[in-house]
Amino acid sequence: MQRIASGLYQITTTAGESVRSFVPDPLPPNPSLDMGGLGQALKDRALLACGRLDGVAALLPDPDLFLYAYVRREALLSSQIEGTQSSLSDLLLFELEEAPGIPINDVGEVSSYVAALEHGLARMASGFPLSCRLLREIHDHPG
Repeated sequence: MQRIASGLYQITTTAGESVRSFVPDPLPPNPSLDMGGLGQALKDRALLACGRLDGVAALLPDPDLFLYAYVRREALLSSQIEGTQSSLSDLLLFELEEAPGIPINDVGEVSSYVAALEHGLARMASGFPLSCRLLREIHDHPG
């Protein structure tokens, strides 16, 4: 199977800085993709999931509250990969400057994950593009 180019690299300017970026070919592709069988089933599942998420988001009285909870859940799941034993209630107690029921180092690490993710979201909201540079910045964030 031979790969064909699906775009090209260009020098662009973003946030006042010149960067090399990949610019994909316009969609839909020509010739169109053959989405038969498993590919079509996966696409249908993804579209259904997006529709459910859109429907739920429309019902939320405060989307920021959903994002608040989601960021913390993601931080907990990410930190558990590394062996921390924090729970959501421990994290919330820590954020309220109360004593969590686990070692402070574990919940502190989860709190650092939250701070790094919120930093990245704030940078993107201010117009900074999703990029390798931003991902490194988030990773290096002191929390």
